[in-house]
Amino acid sequence: MASVASITARAATTAATDSTSAVSRTPQKTLGQNDFLKLLATQFKTQDPMKPVEDTAFIAQMAQFTALEQSGTMAKEMAQLRADQQRVTANSYLGHRVTVDDGNGGTASGDVSAVDASGTEPLLVINGQTYSLSAVLRVEPGVVTAPLPAPTGGV
Repeated sequence: MASVASITARAATTAATDSTSAVSRTPQKTLGQNDFLKLLATQFKTQDPMKPVEDTAFIAQMAQFTALEQSGTMAKEMAQLRADQQRVTANSYLGHRVTVDDGNGGTASGDVSAVDASGTEPLLVINGQTYSLSAVLRVEPGVVTAPLPAPTGGV
């Protein structure tokens, strides 16, 4: 591996170059796939040719990379599953009488007449107002009405 002093000098040079460039950097809270590949490429560039990275270290780094990638994929799939479950739950409230927290310290009750799925999460439509699923306090069976009779013969 390269000496700490040479790596520090390269980092200082890179930082100076980055600070003078017209492109501004936005700090990120997490490292992604591209960051990992950049770190790996930098490691290969700065390693001592007489002491290359051992196979086991390289395999361990690739395993970490694979785990990171799978974790990101699983997080996306879990978010999609949660969104799907919210839509199913909202649709199951259609025709039911619900009591919701109105957000002003009170409650509102009524039959769920529609589900608004146009936003990031489904909203229940009760008496013309929309409410989040998390506002639901109570669910009761809806009022059952007799079906309309089928139309008869022609006019």
